[in-house]
Amino acid sequence: MTVNVDFRNGAVNSFAASGSPSYSPGSGASFTVVRGGDAPQLNSLFYIMFGRVDITMKAAPGAGIVSSLVLESDDLDEIDLEWLGANPDEMQSNYFGKGRTTSYNRGQFHSVQGTQAQWIKYTVDWTKDRIVWMAGGKVVRTLAQKDAEQGQYPQTPMRIKFGSWSGGDPNTNAAGTVSWARGPTDYSKGPFTMQVQSVVIADYSTGKEYKYKDTSGAWGSIEAVGGAVNGNLNGNVSPLTITASAVQPAATTAQLSVPVGGIGSDGSPATRTQTGWPWVAGASPTGGTIPSGWYMTPNGKIMRSDTGAAQSSSAQASSLLAVVLAPLAVGVLSLVARIY
Repeated sequence: MTVNVDFRNGAVNSFAASGSPSYSPGSGASFTVVRGGDAPQLNSLFYIMFGRVDITMKAAPGAGIVSSLVLESDDLDEIDLEWLGANPDEMQSNYFGKGRTTSYNRGQFHSVQGTQAQWIKYTVDWTKDRIVWMAGGKVVRTLAQKDAEQGQYPQTPMRIKFGSWSGGDPNTNAAGTVSWARGPTDYSKGPFTMQVQSVVIADYSTGKEYKYKDTSGAWGSIEAVGGAVNGNLNGNVSPLTITASAVQPAATTAQLSVPVGGIGSDGSPATRTQTGWPWVAGASPTGGTIPSGWYMTPNGKIMRSDTGAAQSSSAQASSLLAVVLAPLAVGVLSLVARIY
């Protein structure tokens, strides 16, 4: 199933908000940085196991200001798109595996004109074999699994988050991050706003929940309960077909310190960095699941399954899976009840 969220219609409760994003019929969701520590963003309560994410947006302007789209798993696999406010005609693609920062040679910069002035659709298409990054319907980068850094190819269930933050603030970031973000940030020239009109998210797997069967971090170790990993391929949804003759624009390699997580944090649960669960002793996931008895509609609204119609919709929505964790179920149910 594909979930299509049009933020011009307002907020949806399948995304946890921090930093008070605002909404309008003309622009959708706005993520505004005014002062140090601001990191407005939305973080999905659901996971996908391989899939496609389309986001239609305008990046925020301003030296040191970063607009981000991040797919991140609980064991810190990560796929990023970032836009630096210092350059309106550029975007960056990046990836990490298991939170490893042994090198910073995985990022690439791509020429994309008018990222701050135009509504542009960006795409991340992720399968077990390759990741494709697109801008305005054109492929800007393809990474084959066999060409990824050793042990770095992302392949575990991902949540989706997006928003803006100040990577160029020397009071909250390391010098390498400030340099990468092309800071320092001058807040007197703000406010700085990223706008997101819509997101369309397709899961390439089916079932009702994902489980880690071991600590290998390999996609084959992920169990889709009641379904199958890649169960939606060649069915309800299909990945992009990229031909060998496709010409991709020239890209430059990013050499500076791009932070793991790719997005800022304001200390709230919605922006807390993952802890390496389930690999690190004593660590735990940050939460964010759809508990039993609730379902998600195709437009991204979480509702209680208290009618036959709701149960039917729940079955249709099962391709967007939650990693259901018993210790968090009560707390998450309370969260959903509050925002429903």
